[in-house]
Amino acid sequence: MHKTVQGIYSPPSAHWVGNGFPVRTLFDYNRHGSRISPFLMLDHAGPMEFAPSNERHGVGAHPHRGFETVTIVYDGEVSHQDTSGAGGTIGPGEVQWMTAARGLLHEEYHSEAFSQRGGTLEMVQLWVNLPARHKMDAPRYQALTRDNIPEVALPDQAGIVRVIAGEFDGHHGAATTHTPMNVWDVRLQPGADIDVELPEQHTLMVMVVRGMVEVNGQRLQAGQLAQMSRSGTGLHLASNTAATVLILGGEPINEPVAGQGPFVMNTREELAQAFDDFYSGQFGRMPASQTPQAT
Repeated sequence: MHKTVQGIYSPPSAHWVGNGFPVRTLFDYNRHGSRISPFLMLDHAGPMEFAPSNERHGVGAHPHRGFETVTIVYDGEVSHQDTSGAGGTIGPGEVQWMTAARGLLHEEYHSEAFSQRGGTLEMVQLWVNLPARHKMDAPRYQALTRDNIPEVALPDQAGIVRVIAGEFDGHHGAATTHTPMNVWDVRLQPGADIDVELPEQHTLMVMVVRGMVEVNGQRLQAGQLAQMSRSGTGLHLASNTAATVLILGGEPINEPVAGQGPFVMNTREELAQAFDDFYSGQFGRMPASQTPQAT
């Protein structure tokens, strides 16, 4: 039985995060509630052309607690560092999976090399919720390079599935996750016509990053996202042109959500404690960084 399309979301007007990321928020937990669990938010940045510059474009030190950020780069380069001591630079096809958990400060900028040469920046950032038992774990950082993300060929030369997290056709994803989920970067060739299976009763969203794709009979263009039913297992994708599709599926976390700005907890009391801990300096201090803001 195929999953059915429950809604199609088109990109809203862009807003700037810092001075480096013009983003469109396709879904978030304030608007869509538990329907999108275990996910919290999806931002699509770009595509935008940046001129060569010696200026640092990005967003300075800011805190997070209670969830994970997953940054997937399609064009350009993004550098990250945080108060856990982790950091790095990723380029096209690579992923930064940051588990904020009990709290840290981090900053994200265009890489120095990308800033100096300029070019197109396009990426998405996904927020993944953590279950209550893991919200106060130690922070963790996973740098997923092109070399360690499995690529699985689709039948009839229809394209490939890059398994960022979860499992596809017996191949396990590069990321370690706290709850069952699938994050697949699907690259379709012109004329692709494929069927894939996903778990029954899992949340499922399908974003068309590039091209135009039919998703279980509904046509989506670049920048649009389809929310699918939890019932059913089948997903059909068809495209007449080359296309890039992001598939997000996961087991819902059936717990209350209390969030504000950069913190996502289970209760208002835990949320208030997160702000108190941040303002008292318990998230650490970025070296040679501007004063962080809990925006």
